[in-house]
Amino acid sequence: MGLFSRPENIAPVPETTATTQEELRSAVEKAKLPENVRHIALEEITKLDRTDPSIAEFGVGVTYVEMLLSLPWNISSQDNLELENAVTVLNQEHFGLNGVKQRILEYLASNITCHIKKSTVLVVDDEEISRDNMAYALGKLSCEILVASNGLEAVSILEERNVDCIVTDLKMQKMDGLELLNYVQEEWPDTKLIIVTGYATVDNAIGALKQGALHYLPKPINLEILRNTVQEILEQQKQACSVSGPILCFTGPPGTGKTSIGKSVANALSRKFVRLSLAGMRDEAELRGHRRTYVGAMAGRIISELNKCGVNNPVFMLDEIDKIGQDFRGDPASVLLEILDPEQNRHFLDYYIDTPFDLSRVMFITTANVVENLPAPLRDRMEIIPFSCYTLNEKKQIGLDYLAPRQLRTLGYSQNEISFTPEAMSTLISGYTRDAGLRSVNREIGNVCRKINLQILQQAKQPPISVSSDDIVSLLGYERYTFEAATAQPLIGVTAGLVWSEYGGQLIYIETAKMKGTGQLLMTGSLGDILKESAQTALSFIRSNATQFSIDENIFEQRDIHVHIPAGDISKDGASAGITIAMALLSLLTRRPARRDVALTGEFTLSGRVLPVGGLREKILAAQQAGVRTILLPKRNEREVLVMNDEVRNAAELHFISSINEVVDLVLLPSSELQHAHGEG
Repeated sequence: MGLFSRPENIAPVPETTATTQEELRSAVEKAKLPENVRHIALEEITKLDRTDPSIAEFGVGVTYVEMLLSLPWNISSQDNLELENAVTVLNQEHFGLNGVKQRILEYLASNITCHIKKSTVLVVDDEEISRDNMAYALGKLSCEILVASNGLEAVSILEERNVDCIVTDLKMQKMDGLELLNYVQEEWPDTKLIIVTGYATVDNAIGALKQGALHYLPKPINLEILRNTVQEILEQQKQACSVSGPILCFTGPPGTGKTSIGKSVANALSRKFVRLSLAGMRDEAELRGHRRTYVGAMAGRIISELNKCGVNNPVFMLDEIDKIGQDFRGDPASVLLEILDPEQNRHFLDYYIDTPFDLSRVMFITTANVVENLPAPLRDRMEIIPFSCYTLNEKKQIGLDYLAPRQLRTLGYSQNEISFTPEAMSTLISGYTRDAGLRSVNREIGNVCRKINLQILQQAKQPPISVSSDDIVSLLGYERYTFEAATAQPLIGVTAGLVWSEYGGQLIYIETAKMKGTGQLLMTGSLGDILKESAQTALSFIRSNATQFSIDENIFEQRDIHVHIPAGDISKDGASAGITIAMALLSLLTRRPARRDVALTGEFTLSGRVLPVGGLREKILAAQQAGVRTILLPKRNEREVLVMNDEVRNAAELHFISSINEVVDLVLLPSSELQHAHGEG
């Protein structure tokens, strides 16, 4: 064996490099890539020709070209433009949510109108034969064709009609093509213009394109090229019109149907559906990708998901957008500013593919539990559509018609074999669930179905089975929740308040006590600054009106007052508990017991004026679930409540108050009716 001979036990390197590059080059030529992407891909393949296949950069280059080839640059799915179909899909898959459905239908209707609206093309040429030929060729595009013999005639038409595209000759009498171009740019900047001329030179073409012409075509004109060019312009305009609306942001408590409504929108449009959860995302490279200079670089999640779905116009849901994190690796919310802006996402740059990708055809929908957690610039780019919690009747109807049949199908049963009575569903909802959405309802229904399935397999029961209220109790055990407010006895210093959180409305009790001290205000219960300020305001109001309420002023100097909101492991804050704290303190200091079946919500000023609050629907329904008989709401919220449906308005007796003085006799009983009292320290 020679000094430089190859050892016999080492196989020669396979000569597949040229084959790989030729296959890639052939694939690039066959693929309908945008011209700039095609150029980048061919350049990368040329680099591969000069790269040793045994080094890592060769594999990186091959993977990059394959990614460019696999992306849906020009592949779109056909939209279903029948509004009746959208109505049917939304109603079949969701019960209630009428306001949400109405807004979504308005959004879809605007998209449909953009697609079905007939486009208008204006042909301007002083040669009648040329003008007629172009008009005839463009008439095959199913658009309205207008003609003019010079620029002045074209301007008079533009002043009366809306024109989407203009095809004009360059040299004409009275007003030539460049003059018309300048006039259109000033008066109708959205109208696209194509110049055709027999005096085609490089200088003329560059000058026209610099002044704003979209295309420059020489004469004799190729009518097929002209028709394809105009068709592409009109399609781009329709697409830009259909996606020019705001980004929808579904916000509300968990389990209220935000994600499933997004799926229904995709089904209504016959588009593919993509869901990307942003919860906990802290690295902006997850959205924008890594540069190929990094080891293990890959495209961002936006481009990767589009690559998987295979089209460039899916319904793309960005879930849990309010739970994005931020650290030293960047701010993902800042990347979303570009992704969700229709003016910027036409040229979205993923660092891995390193060339702009058009996201304007994508229909983005976002979801959030608390929209206030979003950065203001990001929130400004979206239209907020609130999802309210469900009423008890809506939950019962959804449970009977949607959730129970679905759970039974997973076990192989039909509704003829196992069914729930309305009374059983009411018992399950009121006694075993408390959330604003439907997740716990669905979970408990599944729990009941599985227990019945086990009994059937053990031959303890045989279909058909009708599940009653007694069956619910025997299967799930004692009821976890009761109407505590309806049975609670009045207490001194304890009042019921209504608050709103990201999980819906909640009934809370505010407890107070006084003890010997130096006039301090003590607050416990993991309270935020706003709640502490509300308590201080309530105490100051009572002190300033002590004579009116027959309170000894010396008590404020000789006693410490303690305000406590139970469940101290849960952080609490917000501006809606002011009058609740005030009534608890007033009950404590006047020794008048407070009714526990009366719930309050609202803030007030030092002068006693009650201020409006939000989340009223959720608060009212939370009070209904707790058995509250009377709810006190700010007078300035009355109009908002009166437009709610009958079930919400009739959930309890509603009183609208404008002054703190109106609240006292509705909440506090005479001291002679004292049944339970707190002792003094």
